[in-house]
Amino acid sequence: MDKVIFITGASSGIGKAIGEFLLAKGFEVYGTSRNPERYPNSKIPLVALDVRNVESIHTAVADVIKKAGKIDVVLNNAGVGITGPIEEIPTEEIKNNFETNVFGPIEVMKAVLPYMREQKSGLIINVTSIAGYMGLPFRGIYSASKGALELITEAIRMEVKPFGITITNVAPGDFATNIAAGRYHAPVLENSAYKKTYGMTLDMMNEHVDSGSNPMDMADAVYKIIQSSKPKVHYKVGAFLQKFSIVLKRILPDTMYEKMLMNHYKL
Repeated sequence: MDKVIFITGASSGIGKAIGEFLLAKGFEVYGTSRNPERYPNSKIPLVALDVRNVESIHTAVADVIKKAGKIDVVLNNAGVGITGPIEEIPTEEIKNNFETNVFGPIEVMKAVLPYMREQKSGLIINVTSIAGYMGLPFRGIYSASKGALELITEAIRMEVKPFGITITNVAPGDFATNIAAGRYHAPVLENSAYKKTYGMTLDMMNEHVDSGSNPMDMADAVYKIIQSSKPKVHYKVGAFLQKFSIVLKRILPDTMYEKMLMNHYKL
């Protein structure tokens, strides 16, 4: 019997690429979108789900269980970017980022775990970010929300192991997708103390996204995790230098690592 895959945020970007790849591999794939009606040509069946709305999460999960009879794999992929000097980002936008990137994935896990416990099996893959391993200037809120999901994954993984359920996370680097279009950018204010430094960093980040890795690398990584009999705790997918930056953080003194980042961002 084919595995049933449930992917949040599957109407575009990495989620869409992964969904279509897994569909082609013969899996039964269901994706979610806040507005499925906007994607009439989606190859993946889309159900309505907003990760900030608990009721919509439970409805979507129940809907897929009703159609497919089970959910074997959940890819917690829905997420949103945010940039800006922490001093200037409106608190509402900070809360929205955590609602989407942290509380949303937690609620999705809460909704699917009872079903997985009943079937004594299941795999949940949380999509985090290489940015979640370090506090990056003007991306601090994003780094923090993705870092929080990394630690939550480590903890809940141990809690559910006795039930035959595996939870892991995969941290992508910069990928050539439209995440930048959906990202909240604090505007570069004319009279801001950060006008020059933030403006330069923003230009650099947009360049990185445009020249990012192919989303198919992520699709391939997720496929391998699904096929693995013993998934690891962490996976990282991205350019060598992005992955290497995590290793450097582990081995370099803090101030030296900070200096390296500041040089990179020309601060």
